[in-house]
Amino acid sequence: MRIDVLTLFPGYFDGLLQASLLGKAISRGDLEIRAHQLRDWATDRHLSVDDSPYGGGHGMVMKVEPLVAALEALARPETHRILLSARGRRLTQAGVQALAGRPHLLLVCGRYEGVDERVGGWIDEELCIGDYVLSGGEAAAAVVIDAVARLRPGVMGNPGSLESESFSAGLLEYPQYTRPERFRDLAVPPVLLSGNHLAIERWRGEEAVRITRERRADLLDTAPVPQPHSEDAPRRDENPDAAAPLRPGPSR
Repeated sequence: MRIDVLTLFPGYFDGLLQASLLGKAISRGDLEIRAHQLRDWATDRHLSVDDSPYGGGHGMVMKVEPLVAALEALARPETHRILLSARGRRLTQAGVQALAGRPHLLLVCGRYEGVDERVGGWIDEELCIGDYVLSGGEAAAAVVIDAVARLRPGVMGNPGSLESESFSAGLLEYPQYTRPERFRDLAVPPVLLSGNHLAIERWRGEEAVRITRERRADLLDTAPVPQPHSEDAPRRDENPDAAAPLRPGPSR
């Protein structure tokens, strides 16, 4: 997979492209990511990429000529061209999964008051990462790169971890615990220490539903409710400590 980023600040991405799983995937050749300076396609002596808006108003608007020249130079027939914009469709995990299946993404980082509307003829879609405004599209592009790259084969060390994380199955993820078994007055829920995998699975499913209901109830309208895989799993009345939803708290 290749990702090209069109930006006024290519250095913004230096650390991102060298760090953690993303940096390792790039060094192995699993991903190719390049940041391009938009001013390379400017044609006047000042390398201008913005101008004042027609009709008046505050701020500056990114010019159509350098943006279109850059898009035409970098795009291929298979390229999906994305403008990071507060007006765009909000990015979701389902959207990330769709983007991860494409061979080439071209991300355009907006700046100033916005982009000349005529650039839309060279853009496939506009995306935003949330209902707020950023100083520029670079932070949003970094989010898209990270979210998409981790779904590509070979990037995650343990691909199985993608299956149960938040949003992948429509719910938020269940609680996670590791050593020590007890920290001050907080204990790990007993079901996780029981060795009963069916009870653990049920507990995790119930906790995922509980947390989703408390924090993102809107997701429950479309999310499937997890069900145990076997009728042999103990019911709550048979083993309430193992099967009931448990929260950490003071030991008794």
